Amino acid sequence: MDPRKTSRRSFLSLAIGTPLAGALAACGGSGPTQTGAGGGGGGNSGGGGGGGATYWFLTGQPQQAIREDTVKRFNASGAGNISYTEFQNDAYKTKIKTALGAGQGPTMIWGWGGGGLKEYVKSNQVVDLTDWFNQNPQQKERRFPSSFKAATIDGKIYAIPGETVTPIVFYWNKKVLDKIGMSQLPQDWNGIMQYVQTANSKGVAPFSLGGQSRWTNMMWLEFLLDRIGGSKVFDNVFEGKKDAWSDPAVTDMLTKVQDLVKANGFIKGFQSITADSNADQAVFFTGKAGAVLHGAWIYGNLKTAGGDLVTGGHLAYTNFPKVSDSDKGDPSNTVGNPGQYTSINSKATPQQQDIAKKFFGTTLLDDTEIQKWVATGNVPLVKGVDSKFPSGADGDWLKFIYNTSANAKSFAQSWDQALSPTQAETLLDNIAKLFALSITPQQWIDNMNKAIGS
Repeated sequence: MDPRKTSRRSFLSLAIGTPLAGALAACGGSGPTQTGAGGGGGGNSGGGGGGGATYWFLTGQPQQAIREDTVKRFNASGAGNISYTEFQNDAYKTKIKTALGAGQGPTMIWGWGGGGLKEYVKSNQVVDLTDWFNQNPQQKERRFPSSFKAATIDGKIYAIPGETVTPIVFYWNKKVLDKIGMSQLPQDWNGIMQYVQTANSKGVAPFSLGGQSRWTNMMWLEFLLDRIGGSKVFDNVFEGKKDAWSDPAVTDMLTKVQDLVKANGFIKGFQSITADSNADQAVFFTGKAGAVLHGAWIYGNLKTAGGDLVTGGHLAYTNFPKVSDSDKGDPSNTVGNPGQYTSINSKATPQQQDIAKKFFGTTLLDDTEIQKWVATGNVPLVKGVDSKFPSGADGDWLKFIYNTSANAKSFAQSWDQALSPTQAETLLDNIAKLFALSITPQQWIDNMNKAIGS
């Protein structure tokens, strides 16, 4: 994997692992593994005949073992038979697209929602689940309301939200803040810029950033745009509206980011630091930078690799602050990964589709699966799951993630997941140029408007 081209999709398959156990989950091998109760993976049978249903999903522990267990428990219940095929992240993205295009995909399609799901819907490859949710209202009511946005295209639900939430979080190193005399965390954008000035004057980098990975830069833009203009601005982009990036809030967002770069807001040489190597985290937990904006998935590595940062009570974490009093966005809003999503192949037989719906209604994200996610230090997207969290620092962290996700008026999916792969690549390329100060805000807007709908 070329670190210069690391996508957030690829990183999440590596990193939504065991936050409390600490080790980042591995992707596994590059080829598929076929298995399932009753033998035989038969991954290509999902769109054809046969009595059983098929399910494709990703490798990488601990997620892989939990997904496997959920399928095995369903099969043992006698409600139907599902065989599963497992893929490494990059191989999966290629294989699923090819298989669905040929009408040979699995019954159930694991995915990220957003842009990829929109492509499936456009090609009539997945089943509309809106009526199923209306007939099974408890399945919608028990999940975080914000988890459905990435599953919904043109007002209809095409995937069931599952697994866990991983919002983007502001992490602060209290040791560094004490060293530079910061007694209070910034409460708005002016406060952030004042912090930048203070940190630089004390010889400390204000923020760590793995700029070579590109999507790490994107997190700053996502929050700024949401705070300044509200969630509707990016919704217009997702919906493909002409010149959607020309909103005044976008110009404000881009200008503020370049002001931050010009003010030396990020560690020197940030454009050569990568996220997939955890180098950006090391800059933060070794005290070279006072803060980092990053995914909830890095908590485990901060705990295991960061010395006494977590165990010594030196880590603070918050949602992104407001930008100013004129913000249109709700301060409870967050961005990141609002869940994982499973769809049903429209080419599957009625019997296979029925098995998939029984699986959705009985076993997917049931109490046993929920407990397994919590045991690995994750927050399932289910209301009330906070009652299962442990006590102590780890429990406090999980409650913060739960409250951030459950109470968000809007949980926006990260842009490179929400957009089509083609549009996402144009976005990441232009974000890198923006942070390198090699294009102006207006050039960025022009480039991105041309990419809408690609």
